[in-house]
Amino acid sequence: MTNRGRLSAPGELTKPGSLDAPGELAKPGSLSGPGGLPGQGGPGSAGAGVLATEPAEVYLAGDAVPAGERLGDYARRHNLQPASARPSAFKYARMLWQRRQFITGFATASNVAMYSEARLGQLWQVLTPLLNAAVYFLIFGVLLGVSRGVPGYIPFLVTGIFVFNFTQRSCITSSVVMRENLPLIRALPFPRGCLPLGYVIIELQQLVLSFAVLFVIILAYGEPFTWYWFLILPILALQTLFNVGCAFILARWGSGFDDVSQLLPFIIRTWMYASGVIFSIQTTLALIPGKLLYEHPGLAYLLQINPAAVYITLIRNALLTEQRISMPGYHPYNAVRCAMYGNPAKFHISPAVYQSKVIYFSSYCHPVVSVPALWGYAAVWAVVAAVIGFFFFWQAETRYGRG
Repeated sequence: MTNRGRLSAPGELTKPGSLDAPGELAKPGSLSGPGGLPGQGGPGSAGAGVLATEPAEVYLAGDAVPAGERLGDYARRHNLQPASARPSAFKYARMLWQRRQFITGFATASNVAMYSEARLGQLWQVLTPLLNAAVYFLIFGVLLGVSRGVPGYIPFLVTGIFVFNFTQRSCITSSVVMRENLPLIRALPFPRGCLPLGYVIIELQQLVLSFAVLFVIILAYGEPFTWYWFLILPILALQTLFNVGCAFILARWGSGFDDVSQLLPFIIRTWMYASGVIFSIQTTLALIPGKLLYEHPGLAYLLQINPAAVYITLIRNALLTEQRISMPGYHPYNAVRCAMYGNPAKFHISPAVYQSKVIYFSSYCHPVVSVPALWGYAAVWAVVAAVIGFFFFWQAETRYGRG
């Protein structure tokens, strides 16, 4: 029981049915229980008291405690609470907020130590997604030709990988956070939600460093700096909130099942391919005849409203002018120009003309999901994930670190 402290010796419950100073046996009359008052050699003696079943009701006695008062009544009168009791959801959220400095400090220290043994150190935070982007560009952009119909494919691809990597890393690291920090959980009393929150902050700090490199790539590719760039701030805030919700859910699942961390990378990889990281859902697959989503607009809609695709598309539209002006729905619908984008061979359009002009005609087509709707979905996904994840994690607060 706690109330800015613990009920401890002198007055500590040392044996079932006793409240004595350290090292003393129960005194006659100090505790009532089955079999009457304890006495030497009787059923209530010290030896029998240890082996006897703990009484259903516990009473306290002492110089300052009225004889016959139950332990529960004493605790309520002095506003004492069990140390292992789960706080209310509101109080738990307040406890997390009060420890925000611990969370950010833990995240910063972990981030610095993460690559301390590597010669390139923190550069790996940027090199890893860049190397992934180079591999994906070689395979999908050059060999498979997925870049067809996407203006400025390199900034398009790098932006998608950096943004998705934020969610991917948040989910994967949070799935093992409780098991990897068992010594900390068992040694210190603190709200366990600090750990998944801290790991999301780690990934957010790495994303900020990655975006510094992304800005250089975008500007070097010829993209202008516009006020739209500031829209990434609310978008990243919503994505961070969504990641926090996912981290809470996966942290609880991962604390009880090792299989979660083993299966999750395969699920995340499938999610990446379905989220438009490598290709454009709204243009490449939905507007070109013969592509998978051209004949299945409902499937295209479901793929576009998945949270990863929503945040990736919004950040691309904010940072990349070519993506924004080629977004379906940017211009009023024009059937002829839309058809020219989807089937240039039918209109005898040369590759040079297509790449310089017609590639932007996708903006005259109907959007799979409009930009205002994307903002709505971004907010809904963030709030729903955060609320569900918080309550899901909070319900098991007293079980983390056991076993």
